Amino acid sequence: MAVRKAGRIVAAVAATAFVAGGAAACGPEDLTGRGDDKGSASESASPGGPEAKQPPAGTDALAKTPATVKGGVITVGDPKAAHTVKLYEDARCPICKKFEETGAQALVKPVADGKVKVEYTIASFLDKNLGGSGSVNAANALRASVEAGKFPQFHAAVFANQPESETEDAYTPAFLLKIADQVDGLRGAEFDKAVKKGTYKKWVGEAMQSFTDDGMQGTPTVVIDGKKADSNSLFDQDTFAKELKASGI
Repeated sequence: MAVRKAGRIVAAVAATAFVAGGAAACGPEDLTGRGDDKGSASESASPGGPEAKQPPAGTDALAKTPATVKGGVITVGDPKAAHTVKLYEDARCPICKKFEETGAQALVKPVADGKVKVEYTIASFLDKNLGGSGSVNAANALRASVEAGKFPQFHAAVFANQPESETEDAYTPAFLLKIADQVDGLRGAEFDKAVKKGTYKKWVGEAMQSFTDDGMQGTPTVVIDGKKADSNSLFDQDTFAKELKASGI
């Protein structure tokens, strides 16, 4: 579906208003995105971007936690864990960043302890809403970080370096490599090539298809053992920890 420039501006303002109002989703205008040419991993006119920030220290607890890929989903944690949390995100979504900085921190220990596995579906609809290719570039780089054994740390670093406005198409390959510099052991020939060349572009489309097939209408969406989490619980670590506890975690 073609999106006019004015529509993109409205979408951006609406997403910002969601954050201010405490609502729990960035919503796609068009759920048919498949990682098309518009979302290719290409350099912007301002390669490199700002200086990158380090990921939160808490992610070190997940350094030895396995990450695997099946279809369009990245799973972090023991595959035999008793509990499953499904998490749907778009790297450009400011509300996802808010969740990652707050409620999501309650998942670190149970995942590290092997009690929970988290299934990430990385969407990229905000590129269609807002223009640019940042969501697709970030999703491609996140997929590449799985092969390097650094997904949890890089995932945290990507959100830590999200621009203040989702209308800013900041996730260029060059900036994603700057972010990767903040994760020990991530940079290397294969990872760098994948980020620069968009090696996992096809997978980005699969991930978006998984988002669509699961009937998702916005990000972040959290599903705990098959039950959608209360959106009001997502943005406070203690409150979300209670939600997890109510599910037996």
